[in-house]
Amino acid sequence: MQQKISLRLPVGYATNNDCIVENIAKSTGNKIHEIRGFYLLKKSIDARGKTIWVNLMVNAFINEPFHQRELLAFSFKDVNTASKKCVIIGGGPAGIFAALQLLELGVKPIILERGQDVRTRRRDLALLNKKGILNPESNYCFGEGGAGTYSDGKLYTRSSKRGNIDRILNLFVHFGADENILFEAHPHIGTNKLPHIITAMRKHIMDCGGEFHFNKKVTDITLVHDEIKSIQTADRDTFSSDSYILATGHSARDIFTLLHKKHIEIIAKGFALGVRIEHPQELINNIQYGKRSFADNDYLPPASYNLAEQVDGRGVFSFCMCPGGIIAPAATNNGELVVNGWSPSKRNNPYANSGMVVQVEIEDVIKFNLANKKPNSDIHGDPLLMMNFQKDVEEKSFAAGGGKFVAPAQRMIDFTEEKMSTSLPQCSYIPGVHSTPLNEVLPTFINQRLKAGFKLFAQKMSSGKKQNGYFTNEAILLATESRTSSPVRIPRNEQLLSHPQIKNLFPCGEGAGYAGGIVSAAMDGEKVALASYALTGK
Repeated sequence: MQQKISLRLPVGYATNNDCIVENIAKSTGNKIHEIRGFYLLKKSIDARGKTIWVNLMVNAFINEPFHQRELLAFSFKDVNTASKKCVIIGGGPAGIFAALQLLELGVKPIILERGQDVRTRRRDLALLNKKGILNPESNYCFGEGGAGTYSDGKLYTRSSKRGNIDRILNLFVHFGADENILFEAHPHIGTNKLPHIITAMRKHIMDCGGEFHFNKKVTDITLVHDEIKSIQTADRDTFSSDSYILATGHSARDIFTLLHKKHIEIIAKGFALGVRIEHPQELINNIQYGKRSFADNDYLPPASYNLAEQVDGRGVFSFCMCPGGIIAPAATNNGELVVNGWSPSKRNNPYANSGMVVQVEIEDVIKFNLANKKPNSDIHGDPLLMMNFQKDVEEKSFAAGGGKFVAPAQRMIDFTEEKMSTSLPQCSYIPGVHSTPLNEVLPTFINQRLKAGFKLFAQKMSSGKKQNGYFTNEAILLATESRTSSPVRIPRNEQLLSHPQIKNLFPCGEGAGYAGGIVSAAMDGEKVALASYALTGK
């Protein structure tokens, strides 16, 4: 028979199959030879006590032949001659998974991606990192796979109500991801592996008769009454379909501006803004794991953390924490500076970085604009209010760095004490850093909450030696971490998922304000694909 069994093992034992089998036998009262095999269902690490434990859920085969895990099966249809088609604007996770769902439904997906394919995009990223030359259409945010392709590849989400997480993970495995993402508590593919998987998805979409067009930046929309009749791209191509899925990501400011210009309702929404902080990975390991035996260290992954506090009524929290990672320039326009982080699959770089951000609400920005006499004729009703605030901070950050995407930076304790850092520690950020008092770059209401938040985090993240805790001048802060989520929400009908004004427009993913990360964006893409199919009929 097959039996699901929970085990709690010391870290070294949890990687040894013989030890796991022995513990399965003890747990079930069987003999070792009666355990014919097992596979993992769940795996997580508990490092809170003196002993590091690994919690396992296994599917054990007792007195019956072992067989491998059964993966979900998918049935993608040939849509070369399909009568229904759907234009998808954006080739990120929401757009690609929407396209895969449409293939299963027999609808022809036509993806329009403003950027380049992953291979060409890699060359554009090299120019950005090494020479400070930005391609506004092909960068860390725009291009095949969207921001997710080159920003770490974390696959965990709390958004289980939005869709079937297992289905999304199985699709990743179907297209080449390792099966460990199906049972790890915090699954992660890695920036080095994601491009190959995204390429495989694109190839399959096209092999089934779908279309995937690069360098197709949408610049206009033709409306007739309450429907989109066609869309136009920068190279003067026109595309028409039964329905349109808008999956442009959180950085497509030109799309927000276009919708506003066309009097298609959009709404300003809160987001989070702050810095990206980087520590030596060894320091984070020592804080999280303590002093362990050499044997333990061989089995432990690079440590991560998740921090959150309330300061003066606003959340201050870590965002997109990247163990063994690298900080990257994620701007989409010249003259603006944005930083983000990513990790390779092995997470084997010497630094740990994380966004450290403050929740920003509409009332905060209105108050800030009034105090700084910002020229805005309608700040109380402007749907682009938060986007413009985000843009202003990014421009100020770029100027403070001195150009070529050099980042203004400061040591952690120096920042809290408002001291100029006379030197800066080594850093993974390739374009370089420039010592700058960040209180001159970030708005005061952000600075003050960050300072208070860091001191609170110091109480949670201590290695026992003050100089080696989380709150240390060994850590460097880079500005600005600002693309945490969309500064705009594009409304949609709760049941139909279409825009309330435009019945065949389906906003989705991070750009529309309905997702936060690869998995939640993918689930939302699938959901609107089903909704668009319901609209156009079978």
